[in-house]
Amino acid sequence: MTITVIVKNNNIEKAIRTLKKKVLKEGLLKEIKQRQYYEKPSLKRQREHKENLKRCSKLKKQREKDFF
Repeated sequence: MTITVIVKNNNIEKAIRTLKKKVLKEGLLKEIKQRQYYEKPSLKRQREHKENLKRCSKLKKQREKDFF
């Protein structure tokens, strides 16, 4: 997977901002931080379960908000 950012008119700051947005959107920083240390399989399952619950509750709140 490659992420490309085009620098226009030597505007490095804008290119760096767009790169940061793309990296955050794809979740690369989160994955790098998780892989920095070994994570036991049981702890990995617990973390993923908590993330799923959090995601589901967010979706439920959003559906309720859109419904009314």
